[in-house]
Amino acid sequence: MLMIESGRNPRYVVIWLHGLGADGSDFMPVADELQLPAPVRHLFPNAPKRPVTINGGFIMRAWYDIVEDQIHAQPDVAGITASQQILQGIIAEQVALGIPHEHIFVAGFSQGGAIALHNAVRLTTPLAGVLALSTYLPMAKDCAAAVTVAGQQTPIFMAHGRSDPIVPCALGTASRDALLANGFEVEWHDYPMQHSVHPVELDDIQTWLAQRMTA
Repeated sequence: MLMIESGRNPRYVVIWLHGLGADGSDFMPVADELQLPAPVRHLFPNAPKRPVTINGGFIMRAWYDIVEDQIHAQPDVAGITASQQILQGIIAEQVALGIPHEHIFVAGFSQGGAIALHNAVRLTTPLAGVLALSTYLPMAKDCAAAVTVAGQQTPIFMAHGRSDPIVPCALGTASRDALLANGFEVEWHDYPMQHSVHPVELDDIQTWLAQRMTA
């Protein structure tokens, strides 16, 4: 797993989960650019390699399988659950290293963001926050049954491109609305972009993170 530390004795951790077919290095430039008020350890895990049905069974890094063009249909429950367990293991490792849960953020793009949201709904201890970028809530119909108080106490930042052809913005807003309806605190942003990251979005991410950190 790749890592960047912005200073000695980091007080916060941000775990960055990449999108389908990318790897842990994908968001290193973004993390390196952020100017935050406290030393931060940025972690960049790699998704497992697996065949992805929608891509003809080609083996690539993926947090879970995608079966059809409507990415939220026929969810890969086993794959999503396994990746959630990977994330929970990383969080537990950081807690064991002395970083409290309330100083740990999870950020994810696309598939990585789906895992971040899936985990947020099911938290047993609140985190500092979750950033869900160009993504959606998988298994949204199970949200009401799965929601925890710890999840509701964890703030969520959601950002989406208004012309995203991969994860339609409407799917993002539907996910936002499902979270809001189940008592989650969600800050929503959308931008004039497709399936990518917008410069203004980076400023908004930096502001959101900084508001939740102390020097």
